[in-house]
Amino acid sequence: MWWPSLVLAALGLVDAAYLTWIKLTGGAVACSNVGDCEIVNNSRFAVIGGVPIALLGAGAYLVILVLLGLERSNPAAGEATRMAVFGFALVGTLYSVYLTYVELAILKAICPYCVASAVILTLLLVLSIIRLRQPWVEES
Repeated sequence: MWWPSLVLAALGLVDAAYLTWIKLTGGAVACSNVGDCEIVNNSRFAVIGGVPIALLGAGAYLVILVLLGLERSNPAAGEATRMAVFGFALVGTLYSVYLTYVELAILKAICPYCVASAVILTLLLVLSIIRLRQPWVEES
C-alpha cells in the first residue's frame, strides 16, 4: 500500500502544482469542454489570505511525499509517519468535501482538476486507513 500512496501523492502534487502555476501566472486552465475551471480558479474561494488554495494543496501533497519517504528511510518513524499521512489525508479530504460543495452549490461550476485532487485525497485517506490497520512491517 506504500507504493500506491506514493504514486497518488505524486499525482496530487502535479495536479496542485499545475493549478498553482495557473493561479500565479494568470493563465487559462486547460479544461476543454469539461467543467468551468476559470470560474472556480478565479473565485474568492480559491485563496485564503491571499494564498492560493492550490499552493496549500501542493504543500500538503509534498509533506505527504516527504512523510512517505521518511517511512522508508527511517523505519523507527514508521508508525508516526503513517499516522501523520492519515492526518493530512483526513484534513485534505474533509476540506475537499467543503470545496466540492462550494463548487456545486455556490459557484455552480466544477473544476475537473479540483475533483481529481478530491478523489486522490480520498484514495490516500482510504489507503492510509488500510495501512494503519496493518501491523507495521518494514517493506522492501
